[in-house]
Amino acid sequence: MTRRTRVKLLDTVALLEDLPQRKLERGEVGTIVEILAADTYEVEFSDDEGRTYAEFALRGDQLVLLHNRGEPLRIVA
Repeated sequence: MTRRTRVKLLDTVALLEDLPQRKLERGEVGTIVEILAADTYEVEFSDDEGRTYAEFALRGDQLVLLHNRGEPLRIVA
């Protein structure tokens, strides 16, 4: 994400790269649950039942912010 992108708690993001060590693939969707530092975020990944299956810190350049304001989901880069 660029420094201009304003990321807030509970924003929805998607992975821009595979993370095989974490068993996550590019495109998986998560939620920002904490802003740890400039351009570093704690992201939670949950299943359809709401159970967390991964949670860890990621850099902004590993994520893309997703928006859905009553419209079809679109990616903002």
